[in-house]
Amino acid sequence: MTKEIWLNLPVKDILQTTAFFTKIGFKLNEHAPKSDSMASFKIGQKDFIVNFFTEAVFKSFTPFQIADVTNATECLISIDAENKEDVDNMLKNAAEAGGKVFAAGGEKDGWMYGGGFIDLDGHKWNVLFMDFSKFPQ
Repeated sequence: MTKEIWLNLPVKDILQTTAFFTKIGFKLNEHAPKSDSMASFKIGQKDFIVNFFTEAVFKSFTPFQIADVTNATECLISIDAENKEDVDNMLKNAAEAGGKVFAAGGEKDGWMYGGGFIDLDGHKWNVLFMDFSKFPQ
């Protein structure tokens, strides 16, 4: 049986990536090795780990091409927020750190509030607050 799951993503510049994700509130994974080719962050209450690797290192993990995410989405990485304000703050922080908001915070279906941003390398992130007490029965 599996013990953990984590996400590995390719990036062009580790220092810029580290600065970006630190500015939006992710916490550095202090247990990961310090390197100029890797940055590791813990996200959320359960410390989900996201590792960012330089493209050269990432390419060594797989025989496949790195996806061109300029005009495509390889996946949508979703983050569960505590409230609407946290959604808006993360979107604001992402924009201020150099990312691009592709969907401003807004209501959906009466029980969700969310928006999305694109990081410095084109990866798409979705930030949602879900109020299940308002979920249609």
